[in-house]
Amino acid sequence: MTMSASRPLHPRPARLGRGAPVLSCRGLAAAAVLALSACAPLLAQAQDALRIGYVNSERVLREAAPAKAALARMEADFSKRDKELNDVAARLKSVADKLDKDAPTLSESERTRRQRDLQEQGRELERKRREFQEDLNQRRNEETQAIVERANKVIKSIFENEKYDLILQDAVFFSPRVDITDKVIKALGAAPAAK
Repeated sequence: MTMSASRPLHPRPARLGRGAPVLSCRGLAAAAVLALSACAPLLAQAQDALRIGYVNSERVLREAAPAKAALARMEADFSKRDKELNDVAARLKSVADKLDKDAPTLSESERTRRQRDLQEQGRELERKRREFQEDLNQRRNEETQAIVERANKVIKSIFENEKYDLILQDAVFFSPRVDITDKVIKALGAAPAAK
């Protein structure tokens, strides 16, 4: 029996270019559907099993009832001192304007003495302003720290009670579906202040 050299015994798949097998679009689509259908239950299970939350810390510090109360207390505590400093600054400006107006009629020694007094009072005012700003910053940091500690306790409580796997703060992107900031703000408003 003689075999024909032009016909192979097993048909080969058609090839494109240098040895690449040709796959039909229908075959690729079927393979993709098969792969996705095999992975879908695993993805759904992982999504159901992992519970993630996000808290916008900046919003909590701005909108929570304890933060608003702290801001009101600070304004009440520091407004009198701020007003006093502004009154001293206005008086100094008035004295400086009077000195500029009266300078041509004053003796050299009197003008020099008044300028020195004015400069000394200006330095004293600047020192008091720096102290005021340092006290204000220290108080703001203390109040913020107290609110952060309370917020962290509330977040931990939500984490444990609602069985979260992960709660993030300060994310670049997040879905509104995982945002629990309103829940934290509401819980902070209801939680008693710890002393």
